[in-house]
Amino acid sequence: MRGRIARAAARAGRSAGGIRLVAVSKTFPLAAVEAAARAGLADFGENRVQEAAGKIDESAGLPVRWHLIGHLQSNKARQAAGRFHWIHSVDSAKLLARLDRAADDAGTAPRLLVQVDLAGEAAKHGAPLDSVRRILDAAAATRAARVRGLMLMPPWNEDPEATRPFFRRLRELRDTLRAEGADDEALAELSMGMSHDFEVAIQEGATMVRVGTALFGRRSPQAAT
Repeated sequence: MRGRIARAAARAGRSAGGIRLVAVSKTFPLAAVEAAARAGLADFGENRVQEAAGKIDESAGLPVRWHLIGHLQSNKARQAAGRFHWIHSVDSAKLLARLDRAADDAGTAPRLLVQVDLAGEAAKHGAPLDSVRRILDAAAATRAARVRGLMLMPPWNEDPEATRPFFRRLRELRDTLRAEGADDEALAELSMGMSHDFEVAIQEGATMVRVGTALFGRRSPQAAT
């Protein structure tokens, strides 16, 4: 996996050292996380706060960072802010404010990513384009949580080239926001790309790729529902 990341980065004239591999451990037991950590992985992604809570609590002695990559409901903000190092799914200024208050109360400092909706899919979450700048502006006033980039969940397609335009649009959005004066530090990360298309995402500027199947194997049908 590291080799594939390195080769994709090289093709784009980038250093693989600037790309974080997030191992998507959702539905897999803690033992799988422990084995992956022994193999040198340090970042693990989960979709649901409730499912992840037990793993996170039981893995307190492991040198790992936990990422919430699934949709976050406002009523779970307090739990998420107290447990996750990274939260990839901020889609409103209201959720940002809740996470910041919760983090301040818990004495934590989670790093947040703004999930952007570039496809308008009814079944997907994310901030519409016209609200991304408002969320970034609100982030300037946070006390504990810090916005550090953008995240994308493009429409599913088996052909990685079909998702390339979405990855490119997210990078271009980041560049436009920077040109308009948005804080560089708040736009440092681009979380995009999964097992089947992460190499294309890296070529388009991803700094975080979220890989599950290619690392842990396929989930059972029961676990995937």
